[in-house]
Amino acid sequence: MAKRYAVADESALVNEGDRAFVDADGVEIAVFNIEGEYHAVANYCVHQGGPLCEGELRGQFGMGEDGWEWTYDDTERTVVCPWHGWKFDLVTGKSVTDERYAAPTYDVEVEDGTVYVCR
Repeated sequence: MAKRYAVADESALVNEGDRAFVDADGVEIAVFNIEGEYHAVANYCVHQGGPLCEGELRGQFGMGEDGWEWTYDDTERTVVCPWHGWKFDLVTGKSVTDERYAAPTYDVEVEDGTVYVCR
């Protein structure tokens, strides 16, 4: 059974892109507010161990329905590792450029106004 770790009060994560960190038995995890939902990702870049979740947030490029035009989702749901620029989707944990790589993600629960990460 997963253990729960208190991360923050919901009032600390009210704005789009807000983040809070917790040490979950030696694993640092960040919880982000993305489009009003909480998503947890390990603060560890799989490339070279950089502090992934301390990077800036950005939107995400994609391919249009016609297969020719690029689209840009300006929702800040991609985090950029500050060490070498690797980008990861905060919802799925997957690398934006190479789906062979992914940052570990975790479930998030809210109870009585407190945000918890489950590991």
